[in-house]
Amino acid sequence: MRKLIYMIPFVLACLLAMGCVAAEENEGQKISIKINDGEVLTATLENNTSAQGLVEKLRQGNITIEMEDFSCFEKVGELGFDLPTNDEEITTSYGDLILYQGDKLTIYYDVNTYNFTKIGHIDNITQDELKEVLGEGDVKVLLFLEEK
Repeated sequence: MRKLIYMIPFVLACLLAMGCVAAEENEGQKISIKINDGEVLTATLENNTSAQGLVEKLRQGNITIEMEDFSCFEKVGELGFDLPTNDEEITTSYGDLILYQGDKLTIYYDVNTYNFTKIGHIDNITQDELKEVLGEGDVKVLLFLEEK
């Protein structure tokens, strides 16, 4: 019994180490976002269960989302499935990919503060460029995994 008790810290350390390895493997995962059959953007995903769930869905195939403009600061659309949420109060920035209510994806092109789950951020684009790419009104986006 004593040996077993002494083994607990070792086992916990091993489990934590395995968790850290898994986290590093998912860190910096990229996805592509095609806007209205035209411009393709790249986004870097967060290291959370929401982003990991999205990647798992994308491994099964591309995802098309019809997105509506909402309040002149975001595009939002139904995913068609639920993802785990990791909500926390955050202030969004342009280019943020946000999971809303577990089943909607939002692309922010301006700021908002609320309880959200950040999934990722669009890389290498200015706010003006993003507004131009997204345009006014509704958009159709295609999410897919980048080729390695």
